[in-house]
Amino acid sequence: MAKRKAGPSEEDIWGQMAGAIGVLVTVTACLAAVKHKLGLPWWGAVTLVVGVLVLLGYAAWWIRRRITRYLASKPQKQPQTTTVLPHDAPAVETTEPQAAIDQGLTTVLSRAQVIGQDQTILAADVTVEQLDVGTVYKFLLPPGRTADDVASRLGSVASMFGVTRLHLKLEKSRRSERHVHLLVLKEPPFTHPFPAPTREQIRAFKGVPLGHEVTGELCGVPTFEKASLLVGGMTQMGKTTLVNGLITCLLIAYGDFDLYLLDGKLCGLTEFQKIAVRYEASDDPAVLESMLDELLERVDDRYLKMQAAKQNRQPAPVFTPVFFIIDEAADFYVDDGSKESQETVRRCEDKSRKLVSKSLESGISTIMMTQRPSNDAIPVKVRDQFLYRMCLYVAAKGTAKVALGDSYFETVAPIHPALMDPHIKGQAVLFAGGTSTLIRGFNFPDKFIWDVVDEVIERRHEAVEEQPESPLKKAIQIMQERGIEFIPTVDLAPAFAINPEPSSAAGQKLSKMLGVSTSRDGNTGPRGYKLADLTAALGTRP
Repeated sequence: MAKRKAGPSEEDIWGQMAGAIGVLVTVTACLAAVKHKLGLPWWGAVTLVVGVLVLLGYAAWWIRRRITRYLASKPQKQPQTTTVLPHDAPAVETTEPQAAIDQGLTTVLSRAQVIGQDQTILAADVTVEQLDVGTVYKFLLPPGRTADDVASRLGSVASMFGVTRLHLKLEKSRRSERHVHLLVLKEPPFTHPFPAPTREQIRAFKGVPLGHEVTGELCGVPTFEKASLLVGGMTQMGKTTLVNGLITCLLIAYGDFDLYLLDGKLCGLTEFQKIAVRYEASDDPAVLESMLDELLERVDDRYLKMQAAKQNRQPAPVFTPVFFIIDEAADFYVDDGSKESQETVRRCEDKSRKLVSKSLESGISTIMMTQRPSNDAIPVKVRDQFLYRMCLYVAAKGTAKVALGDSYFETVAPIHPALMDPHIKGQAVLFAGGTSTLIRGFNFPDKFIWDVVDEVIERRHEAVEEQPESPLKKAIQIMQERGIEFIPTVDLAPAFAINPEPSSAAGQKLSKMLGVSTSRDGNTGPRGYKLADLTAALGTRP
């Protein structure tokens, strides 16, 4: 049965009444004293006393609030928590210690808005490694954050470290999206040049090296199979030197391949003229069209062989790699205002797009360089076909988009080429496989390049010597002994007991004997044979 709730006792009632009477007497006395002292009427004395009581009450409330806030700001002891254990096990009260926090990284990342203000980086999840060039921070982000959050705020992170964006290199870990590797350089990138790689280092690289990373390690692309490269940048930034280094690395890494060179600078690629299947020093769009026609013919021939292999259920044919390198490519897409020139440029645009997009499956790669990466420098339908992009120093964001792609700055951790030091030649942003990397191209000594080219020439001579005797081999040996790259039909015909006159009849007989079609020495020179064409035919390279 529930107990009745106890009410106030008789003594409590009499006590409260006595207190109320005392308060009334005291207030009346105060009012009489104030009225007598100040000479106020009763209503004035009542108002004054009430106002004073209200002010005293507010003062007491204000003091109490400040004391409460002060006590609440003091650190409290960690409350005890109870760990939930399996059934039938007694509950044990434990005090959970607070994990140590890496205050430095937590401050940097929170102020850069990579993590929230209530999130932290635990000291146990941080590893710091000192390198010669800088410091590597390996850390674990709190749940809900990924390496992409760091990548999107790299500029802010750099400012917190007191450096520029180019001082930072971000790498995603293979363990999880939360693991991050962040390199912070001591000095601006490439302040001190790295030594050019040796042959052994180039051969050991998995792919084709294009330059050094900021750490000094070699950096490049895994392969040029089914890929082409577009290189843009302002004049005198080191494009030609960079591409000369690329060709040198290709000669070492790839070994045997066919090289087509269109030297719009007229002397930028001269070192490799002797080993090129075709070398042209010109800025005439008609010359570009001629080389495009020759290469597209090889593309069509290769596709026919691939098609026949599939139809006959045979293994896919293996083709010799082909590289078509164009220096100052923008010059070939500018007409002189005449209808004929405009039509030639239009055909070059269509054929260039076709070659870059169609030739990849057949092992023919195109490398274009331009010192005018503006919107109209290289047609969009040509630019869009390049898988690899590289941009040296440029002054504007729009110019960088032309070289790196319209959506480049929406990718993960983009690097603005305008941030690079224009006084350090050969620096470039390499955008390949969706990743941006700051590199500096190799500046090989001339002697090193010459030695590599001579080795290729010697290797080709040895390959010719190993071939059985034939008219084709004899023609090659004649040109090698004379040290020439082109020989007119009238000069070669007597060596095969063919009357050079008339030249048309001599040309037909010689072409049938050699199995190679004639070509011209330049656009208007005499018809004859190129050493590279004869060598390629001897090696039966398709």
